[in-house]
Amino acid sequence: MTESTGNPLDFTGRAVLVTGGTKGIGRAIAEAFLAAGAEVLVCGRGEPAALPSAGGRTAAFHTCDVRDPAQAAPLVDAAATRFGRLDVLVNNAGGSPDADAATVSPRFVEKIVALNLLAPFYVAQAANLVMRQQPDGGAIVNIGSVSAHDPQPGTAAYTAAKAGLLALTRALALEWAPRVRVNHITAGLIRTESAAAGYGEDGGAALAGIIPMGRMAVPADVAGACLFLAGPLAGYVNGADLAVHGGGELPARYLTVHPDRKRGDAYGRSVCDGRMLL
Repeated sequence: MTESTGNPLDFTGRAVLVTGGTKGIGRAIAEAFLAAGAEVLVCGRGEPAALPSAGGRTAAFHTCDVRDPAQAAPLVDAAATRFGRLDVLVNNAGGSPDADAATVSPRFVEKIVALNLLAPFYVAQAANLVMRQQPDGGAIVNIGSVSAHDPQPGTAAYTAAKAGLLALTRALALEWAPRVRVNHITAGLIRTESAAAGYGEDGGAALAGIIPMGRMAVPADVAGACLFLAGPLAGYVNGADLAVHGGGELPARYLTVHPDRKRGDAYGRSVCDGRMLL
């Protein structure tokens, strides 16, 4: 490994695997680690036209469906073989369309749980086998959602899976420390190119007005949290749930008596373009 420069956010000589790292939040995470000097491998079911790049370097790619346990170990092996080590795993792949719990099919539920809960478990298992053999161990960061804490209609399967991911994080943190640290990020509403369909062109403005920070998060906000949790500044942070949601959402009872707060422009809020379930 390359000698440290003394910068705690310098990942030169470190190897990072980001699941679902070809677009959206995962792409921003991959690019943040590349910019910090890391070697990065991303995965997806299909290779994108352009891979994440930063600092004059480009991420490597491995075709993988992380829901399939038979593909999880080869994914981790591909990263470890390519880079000679694996220091960080970011379990980012996930998501779900809204669905009515009363009528949703068993197949839908199985797929959502597989993507958002089982896949992170499978990849983490394989990553732990590599990391625990390294003198410096490793770090795993699971990307969760506010849905795990505050469900909304249409997200029953997704909410259950993300709540399970949070519990899984805490369980693995107990079992795998001190060699491997496992932490969780509770991500709030994220502004991405694909998020506009969730709330429409003007829905984001109203959402900005109910978030204490006055805006929806952008992918870079989550990426920055990943750099912190994966690095030496968080060397004693294990089993934590780091909220990256701008303070959450104002309570419904407050908005009922302060209706102007719902307007994104009433408090100089930035206009946002929608929500994306992670």
